[in-house]
Amino acid sequence: MKLGRFEQQGRIFHGAVEGDQVAELEGSIFDRYRATSKKHALSTLKTLVPCVPANFYCAGLNYAAHIEWANKRAGLNRKPPEKADIGYRSPNALIATGESIVIPADSPGPVQFEGELVAVIGKKARNLSEQDALSCVLGYTLGNDLSERSWQKQDRTLWRAKNCDTFKPMGPFIATGLDPMKLTVGIRVNGATATEYDTGKMLFSAQHYIAQITRYMTLYPGDVLWLGTDNATEPDLKDGDTVEIYQQDIGVLTNPVRRARA
Repeated sequence: MKLGRFEQQGRIFHGAVEGDQVAELEGSIFDRYRATSKKHALSTLKTLVPCVPANFYCAGLNYAAHIEWANKRAGLNRKPPEKADIGYRSPNALIATGESIVIPADSPGPVQFEGELVAVIGKKARNLSEQDALSCVLGYTLGNDLSERSWQKQDRTLWRAKNCDTFKPMGPFIATGLDPMKLTVGIRVNGATATEYDTGKMLFSAQHYIAQITRYMTLYPGDVLWLGTDNATEPDLKDGDTVEIYQQDIGVLTNPVRRARA
């Protein structure tokens, strides 16, 4: 099933996506819900971010090929992490599919995409084992962890590099029933494929991250965990580009890019 969050004439609701149609849902996708008799053409609705998380977790350096590429580009010798590192992003940076990524006017660049699989938490969870970790997941969506690389080198906490307004596109939908370790995620820039990768190449699995988080912190319905990117994150993005993150079961997260004026 694909679940989405939509707006129609100022009214916001969740719906089940069936091809080019959306069946409106009553209730909460994080508790109990049912389909109503109301159906809409997807093209007549504004697709919103599929959830608004209270807590926004992210996996750091979770693919070997991405670490190798970053080392070559920057002349470094960073080793793969020995343990799963968990970071945070700001929900203020979230935008939906179709909305513009805005590069700040004073950004020296480069600004690069990072297409990621995102786990959406569906149930309150604490102290889960790896074996049971996925029991708290509602489903999976896509994210683009935009990164301003010059600021990434300068800012210890990555506050600008990762969290500028519009730097976290997420969506378009939440797909249920997927195995997070057996998916292919791809990225296109201006219609040309930049990279594709298999999530089975994660250094630390989705299950491992969730178990680690819940050892120390409670996960709540609507929280999200972004699971990292693989391979090179080129070409660098510029004004006028369009970047797409895609996965066959979830859909396509599409965002135009523009640079703010000084």
